[in-house]
Amino acid sequence: MYKKILVPIMLDDAHDPSQSFTVAKALGGDDTQYMVVHVHEPIPSYAFAEIPADYLAETRSMAATALKKAAEPFPEARTELVIGHAGRGILDYADANGFDCIIIASHRPGLSDYFLGSTAGHVVRHAKCGVHVLR
Repeated sequence: MYKKILVPIMLDDAHDPSQSFTVAKALGGDDTQYMVVHVHEPIPSYAFAEIPADYLAETRSMAATALKKAAEPFPEARTELVIGHAGRGILDYADANGFDCIIIASHRPGLSDYFLGSTAGHVVRHAKCGVHVLR
């Protein structure tokens, strides 16, 4: 059984995190800590100056609210919105907080994924802890 499980999720209608939550519960025990995160991509610096500060704050607030709503079926978990590049943000968060397992969903790879790499692929290749990939 894992002691600290990280479950990164996407906040769009095309991705259903319920399977990730089910697997996390199956791999955890009574004393396992669960964290559901969404990595919010940063605004490029050249565009940052053109966007009103209140809009950025509102966008992050809406993402945090959507994350809490998406994690409602998993009441054992805490949630956190992380700012950064998806793959690197997940890895950095897992390392900084001592997670021993990451459960991440993946899509079927297309041709572009073989050249650019998917988020799940990046996490699998560089994680210092166990990674369970769901399709």
